Amino acid sequence: MKILYISPENTVGTLNLWKKAHERKGNECIFITLFSSKHKFQSDICLNLPLISSGKIYDNLRNKYYQLYRGELGNYKEKNGFPPQWRPNSLLENYFFQFRDWLWSFKVEKLISQLSLLEYDIIHLEWGLEFYRNGSFVKRLNKLGKPIICTYHGQDLRTRGVIPVINRISSLNLTSELDLIDKHPNIKYLFLPFDTQTYKPQYKLNNPIKICHSPTNRYYKGSEKIISVCNKISKEFNAEFILIENMSHSETLQIKSECDIFIDQIYGRGGWGYGMNSIEALSMGLCCMTEMNTIYEKFIPDHPFININSANIYTKIKDLLSNPKLILYYKKRGHIWVKNYHDIDSTIDKLYNYYNQYNLIK
Repeated sequence: MKILYISPENTVGTLNLWKKAHERKGNECIFITLFSSKHKFQSDICLNLPLISSGKIYDNLRNKYYQLYRGELGNYKEKNGFPPQWRPNSLLENYFFQFRDWLWSFKVEKLISQLSLLEYDIIHLEWGLEFYRNGSFVKRLNKLGKPIICTYHGQDLRTRGVIPVINRISSLNLTSELDLIDKHPNIKYLFLPFDTQTYKPQYKLNNPIKICHSPTNRYYKGSEKIISVCNKISKEFNAEFILIENMSHSETLQIKSECDIFIDQIYGRGGWGYGMNSIEALSMGLCCMTEMNTIYEKFIPDHPFININSANIYTKIKDLLSNPKLILYYKKRGHIWVKNYHDIDSTIDKLYNYYNQYNLIK
């Protein structure tokens, strides 16, 4: 069986894991990205297409544009709908995507022909996107009876919405973000995959205790509050606060692995609970703190996180520093839990169960 992944970016390295897992099952798998990962994750094929990026300049310009139509929150404002749907906000935006599709087609069509992409058996669309905003590649696949799987990771569904033509054709929708279950009538949950054998945690404490926070987006993570509290903590207790930001993924991992406590997020602006940042930290044997609402706690009642919010974060960290044995307890518990839920071997099996359940394997 031949499996194709298309993704704007190899954001957190999961595409590499999926590829290896599919190949271990005896299948062929490639993944194509539209632009390079800012965290320097490698791609099978990176098209390096123009007029798309995850860089600060592109994000700032896009946000200012959306502020004209969505108000102060701009691109951060969540959409209504079940599911929310993407529509161009203006004639100018519509022309922009028409022009971009045309511009990209010179490179994309050559690739489709050279790699015989229409002959693949299952096509995964990360972020619910293909090469073209008008869905022309998906339409061709649909005529050939090829199953399409869309995976939504958060803001792609919350603030952008599904691409209507792709959503109509999709055979299966997946997410690892629990809140998205209530935003789409036909979507299934799948834990984020991780190679839990990558790290061998050392269950010891630093002196002083090292607390870290590694935001990919300060707004979504509630970083200003977290940074303020942690700076205060570091002055009052035997603790060091380390902000890990604007570094390569390898640099981030190295620094994170040398810490004791990891703080993921508060406010739940960019999704509930936790993401790959926490999964990495748990695998390394860190004590992890994040905000989890009651729905998420019921969904994973045995979770190993210390539940925090903007009101109690100072007290929760203070309690940990006053009881170092509790930090060690959460370190050990977290590593065991993430292996049980997120290990690539269990997540790939769950994915293939979905393949069978939806009759995607011919």
